[in-house]
Amino acid sequence: MASVDTNQPDRSPVEVTDDLFRWKERDKEAAETVSRPSLSYWKDAWQRLRKNKLAMGGLIFLIFLTLMAIFGPIISPHDVNEQDLPNQYQPPSAEHWFGTDSAGRDVFTRTWYGARISLFVGLMAALIDVGIGIIYGGISGYKGGRTDSSMMRIVEILYGLPYLLIVILLLVVLGPSLATIIIALSVTGWVGMARIVRGQVLQIKNYEFVLASQSFGAKTFRIIRKNLLPNTMGPIIVSLTLTVPSAIFAEAFLSFIGLGIQAPHASWGVMTNDALGAILSGDWWVLFAPAFFISVTMFAFNVLGDGLQDALDPKLRK
Repeated sequence: MASVDTNQPDRSPVEVTDDLFRWKERDKEAAETVSRPSLSYWKDAWQRLRKNKLAMGGLIFLIFLTLMAIFGPIISPHDVNEQDLPNQYQPPSAEHWFGTDSAGRDVFTRTWYGARISLFVGLMAALIDVGIGIIYGGISGYKGGRTDSSMMRIVEILYGLPYLLIVILLLVVLGPSLATIIIALSVTGWVGMARIVRGQVLQIKNYEFVLASQSFGAKTFRIIRKNLLPNTMGPIIVSLTLTVPSAIFAEAFLSFIGLGIQAPHASWGVMTNDALGAILSGDWWVLFAPAFFISVTMFAFNVLGDGLQDALDPKLRK
């Protein structure tokens, strides 16, 4: 016969009475207190971006790179084009932190001078692309109809042209220089930005606040500037952070093949080209510095762009 466990808790139903509850006093001041501070769109985006450690690491590196591009050549005791043939291919030391190249020039100084050129080309080309893309895409998306159709046909024709081939042809015709590189990179580089802006404007232009501006007689450029562009800044900023590394890499590639910045001026592409002969002799530091900073800079811009895409997404806002 099975034994009965007498230690089991009593599971009989409990009678619910008013004595089991306690009324909470109402506090009008506490009821009106805001438990969470009101945040603007940009403050909320910044807080979400700060939580993305990888994106913040990329941002910190880009700030460091910008500061070193400004002050690096200044704090270095060596001139950027100072040749010292007896000291060629010297390994990194206390005198030459990144070593020397085939002409005895200080690689540390040339690396940061090359960062100036690469960042300048990347930022200028990206800003020109953004400027043209915003104006072109904003007008196309807002006007719609035949205007939109005609403008988009032009974009499709330019988008179908080989980007790198157009850049190389312009550099051959106009001659290699810093201004020519920026112009060549911007000729068709704005096409992608124009398509992004047009898509955003097509979604927003039928919202109530845009229709209200139209009813008050606001002009097209005022509506685009005041109503449409502020609501498309998220995708524009993300696209900007992804355009800069593409322009930096394009400049490095063009300088590497001899169509960009010309020696003895320093750029990461020129330094990479000059370092090809040092690979066979085992002088790795000549190639390491420009290759490292090209790779890490592109990685930093890409992770920052991914972080901004998440931070500026209104769907993820709490």
